Amino acid sequence: MMHRHETDENCQPVETDTDSLDRREFLRTSSLAAVAGAATFAWPNRSFAAAADLDAINAEIAKRHDESVKRLQTWIRQPSIAAENRGMNEGCELTMNMLREGGFGQVTKVSTDGQPGIFATLDAGAPRTVGLYFMYDVKQADPAEWSSPPFDAALVDKPGLGKIIVGRGAVNQKGPEAIFLAALHAIRGAGKKLPVNFVFVAEGEEEIGSPHFPQIVRRPEVEAALRKCTGVFMPFAAQGLGGDVTMYLGAKGVVELELTSSGEKWGRGPRKDIHSSNKARVDSPAWHLVEALATLVSPDGNDPVIQGYAAKARPLSTADKQMIAEAAKRLNEAEAKKLLGVERWVHDVDWQQALELLTSRPTVNIEGLVGGYTGPGGKTILPGKAVAKMDLRLVPDMTAAEALASLKAHLAKHGFADIDVHMSGGYDPTSTAADAQIIRASAAVYKKNGVDPVLLPRLAGSWPGYVFTGDPLRLPAGHFGLGHGNGAHAPDEYYLIESTNPKVQGMDGAARSHVEFLYELASIA
Repeated sequence: MMHRHETDENCQPVETDTDSLDRREFLRTSSLAAVAGAATFAWPNRSFAAAADLDAINAEIAKRHDESVKRLQTWIRQPSIAAENRGMNEGCELTMNMLREGGFGQVTKVSTDGQPGIFATLDAGAPRTVGLYFMYDVKQADPAEWSSPPFDAALVDKPGLGKIIVGRGAVNQKGPEAIFLAALHAIRGAGKKLPVNFVFVAEGEEEIGSPHFPQIVRRPEVEAALRKCTGVFMPFAAQGLGGDVTMYLGAKGVVELELTSSGEKWGRGPRKDIHSSNKARVDSPAWHLVEALATLVSPDGNDPVIQGYAAKARPLSTADKQMIAEAAKRLNEAEAKKLLGVERWVHDVDWQQALELLTSRPTVNIEGLVGGYTGPGGKTILPGKAVAKMDLRLVPDMTAAEALASLKAHLAKHGFADIDVHMSGGYDPTSTAADAQIIRASAAVYKKNGVDPVLLPRLAGSWPGYVFTGDPLRLPAGHFGLGHGNGAHAPDEYYLIESTNPKVQGMDGAARSHVEFLYELASIA
């Protein structure tokens, strides 16, 4: 999943004159038209799999339905939580075994300074080679918040939707990845030849900011293999509740970090928790942290004001704005607000402006504040330490390294040099041209299945695709997959197994879409 945005010192969008658009913008505008027409020119003229081949593969998908469900349940039942260092080696080994069973001939565990990665190849003797990205780690889960235990992988009926599988990782990302494996099993089970070769890379630290993923991709043998690829994709559950699909030409980057204020490093306040009566005569590291946080954003907390932070942020282009305007007409604002549980957007902007902000605005977010006593009742202490867990979202042409440097310089300039800044993970934004084969192939398959996808410049979330789209590889990268799921990072995360809505694909329909996607990738010009 992957642009233009520029801001003034207060991170307000800066308008650009259309007369000043450069050659890159001209090419981008032209390529958007190419995607819009992808389905009209790609299907009649392409060498798609013979109907008999697809019929045989689809029959195999249906035949292997229970096997595919069981594979996903097995995967979910193996916790693999990098943040807790829980089940990681087991999760890596299980993923490697699933790859071998799916037909990958070379499957290698790759050591890093953190959790292990995976490098694998599948040579089908095809003319074209495609890169494939997986993650095998998942977010933490508090069982008390779930309707069924998060690692039980329970099959339940969800009214108005169909049969779902509930579990941590069900949609992010074990469900879509298991669907892709189901497609491979069906092609092989039908006795058909895979239409493309694969170079596969996986990591176990995506949910903690992918701090060591470059160590996997930059290995000489991995980088050499990826250079043979025409693009890289990540399996995805792209459909909403109504069957709609949104495609993205990139994703924001991210910096995950902690700010720690302590009496010990500050030289003021207590070195450990003391009785709160002493606040009359002792400084508070917690208030010191609050004051530091307040300098990072505007008074309402919405606009970053870190000096230099967004200096290189690329402004939305004319084509980007046109894309967003079209998306605003087709996407349902009321539905979006309902899903988020909100009633208003920042600054009370309208729907189109909200989508522009979501796409183009760098952010400074507090994920959590921890300090002192947080249990039942009160405990009259003055804490010796307070911590803010934060994330910064970045747009092209910002970088994680420069964002971190800007934050540290800002804190020092405002008298908070003592606050410890620890970056736990993060990476740069991604960006892929709209006329890339992987984007056009995605659009063609969606349209063939009766879905006219909405196109947006970038995903507001993040994934470490920058290792593919940036130097030295500069490969196009994106997401693909029919199917539906929800609740990523939340309680009762689920993936749809059997759909009651013909517009939304269940597990088998999603697997069929991956088969069609692989044949489309093999043949698209």
